[in-house]
Amino acid sequence: MSKPSVALVVGTRPEAIKIAPLAHRLRGRDDIELQLCITGQHQEMLEQVLELFELPVAARLPVPQGSSLTRLTSEMMRELDGYFHETSPALVVVHGDTCTCFVASLAAFHLQLPVAHVEAGLRSGNRHSPWPEENYRRMADTLAELHLAPTPAARDTLLAEGLPASRIRVTGNTVVDALLWMKQRIDDHRWRPDHTSPLACLQPERRHVLITSHRRESHGNGLQSICRAVARLASRHTDVDFVFPVHLNPTVQQAVYGELKHYRNVILTAPLDYRHLVWLMMHAELILTDSGGIQEEAVTLGKPLLILRDTTERPEALANEGTRLVGTNPDAIYECAHNVLESRLELAPTDPSSSPYGDGQAARRIESFIVEWLAGRTRRPAS
Repeated sequence: MSKPSVALVVGTRPEAIKIAPLAHRLRGRDDIELQLCITGQHQEMLEQVLELFELPVAARLPVPQGSSLTRLTSEMMRELDGYFHETSPALVVVHGDTCTCFVASLAAFHLQLPVAHVEAGLRSGNRHSPWPEENYRRMADTLAELHLAPTPAARDTLLAEGLPASRIRVTGNTVVDALLWMKQRIDDHRWRPDHTSPLACLQPERRHVLITSHRRESHGNGLQSICRAVARLASRHTDVDFVFPVHLNPTVQQAVYGELKHYRNVILTAPLDYRHLVWLMMHAELILTDSGGIQEEAVTLGKPLLILRDTTERPEALANEGTRLVGTNPDAIYECAHNVLESRLELAPTDPSSSPYGDGQAARRIESFIVEWLAGRTRRPAS
C-alpha cells in the first residue's frame, strides 16, 4: 500500500520560515510522503530560507514575478491545478494569509482535495487591513478541512464562525519553533555577522533599532509617513543605528531609499536572511514593524515593539506593556519611539517564557493532528 502524500504549498519567505519546522517533522516519518511545492511568489527571498533550513523542493511552479494580484492569482491557479491533478495528494497544507495560501486552497477545493490551514483563525476585523491578507485568510478558512489555530483566541473565532470543534486544533505558532531553533544555533555557536555581512558596520557599543515595513496597505502615504518618522528619529538620536532591511518590492524600495538614504545612522540593507534577522532582533533595543511574523517573534524574544499598523490580527501581544499599536502617523511613531529611546516611556519587555504565541512545540502538535486525521481516513470504509 502506498504512503499518503502531503503537499506543503509555500510561496513567500515568511511562509517558508514558519512551515520549515513542520516540513522537517513530516520528512522524518516513514508513513508519509512529503511534497514541498514552491510557487515562487517571492522567489529570491524564498530561496534564502530553503537553503538555510535545508528544505528539499519537490516542485517549483513558475509564476510571474512582480505582477498584479489578478495575474498572479490566475497564473498560480493554473499551475497549482495542473500540479494537484498530476500528484493527487491526500492532504494539501497551506499557511497563513498569502495569495499562495488562498489560491492553493481554492485549487485543492476545486479538485475535492482536503486542505489543512496552518495559522487559521486570525482576524483583524477590517477587510482592508491587512489588505488583501485579511480576506485571503478568511477564504482559506472557509475552504479548509482542518484548522490549525495558533492561539485559543483564534480557535474561538473559528468556533464563532460556525466551524466544528472536531476540525480545529490549538497548536501554537510554528514561527516560535523556527525562532527558538535559530536562536539556539546562534547562541551555541556564538554567531555574529562577519565582515561580509550587510550588518558588518554595526558597532557593539551602539544601540540598534530594527524597522521593517512592506505591507500593501501601507504603500504610498503610509510608508512615506513611516520613513519621515524614522528620519526624525535618526536626526534626534545620533547615537542609535536604525537598521531597515528593505523589501524588494519596487514601490517599497523607491519610498525608503528616497527618504532615508542620506542619513548616516540609518542602515538600509537588502532583505536579511533569517539568521541575520534573528540576530538583529536579539540585539535590538526596539523593534518597529508592520510584519505579522516579526510581531510574534519580537514578543517571544521579549523585545519592546511598536506595530506600524492601525489594526492587528495578533492582538495577544497588546495585552502586555511591551507592545504599542501606533499606526503610520509620523508624529505618533516618532513620539512613542523617541520616548522609549529616552526611557520616558517604559515598554516593559514580555517574558519570553510566557509568549502567547507558543512554546516551540507547534510543529509536533500539527504533525500529530495530521497523522491522526490521515489514519482516520485510511480506516474509513468506502461509501
